[in-house]
Amino acid sequence: RALRAAARARPRAGALAFGDACPRDPSPSPSASGRPGEGWNVVAVGASTGGTEALHAVLGALPADGPCILVAQHMPPGFTQAFARSLDACGALEVREAAGGEEVRPGLALVAPGDGHLRVERVRGRLVTRVERGGRIEGVRPSVDALFRSVAAAAGAEAVGVLLTGMGADGAEGLLEMRRAGAHTVAQDEATSVVWGMPGAAAARGAAAEVLPLDRIPAALLRAARRRPAAVGAR
Repeated sequence: RALRAAARARPRAGALAFGDACPRDPSPSPSASGRPGEGWNVVAVGASTGGTEALHAVLGALPADGPCILVAQHMPPGFTQAFARSLDACGALEVREAAGGEEVRPGLALVAPGDGHLRVERVRGRLVTRVERGGRIEGVRPSVDALFRSVAAAAGAEAVGVLLTGMGADGAEGLLEMRRAGAHTVAQDEATSVVWGMPGAAAARGAAAEVLPLDRIPAALLRAARRRPAAVGAR
């Protein structure tokens, strides 16, 4: 199925080269929250083909005290730890490979390991990660749908979902569940996607509240992730 999908894909000429993915100025971005480390919703991001460069562009533009980012990028075992390190070096945000059991907190991004599915659950009022070393879901591991669905169930409207470039449709149904749960949802547009499979499937399902070019996603993500005062401490 992957080979047939690849044969049908039409890569975009405007896709970022890996060396151009990080911001030119690696200095910390200014805080987008009123009080550093407070008032953020959790952000779940999914990507596949072309996603490594897109994630460098998005995470590299976020402030050190920004929202917690949970990432599911289709990648085989053995590569995600190095990928997390490269994201960590790209900007101000702390980035690590998820091990499971981490508390979701501002200023931290966690990347799903290549041999597991990253999920979150609510434990004593706090969001905690869980890594499941199970089989593939719809042919992929880590699964974007698995991450998005867990965030929809555990965080509801106190979340943001972002679906970036990728082949296939993983994440489209999960993003729709997040939107139905009250989360703000964003999909990368066709012009800036290497392959407009996953975000295109989400747009076709009405799962994305916004469809944006890659360079506008960091600012949109921060706006949407800023928790409204009435929601702070609601759970």
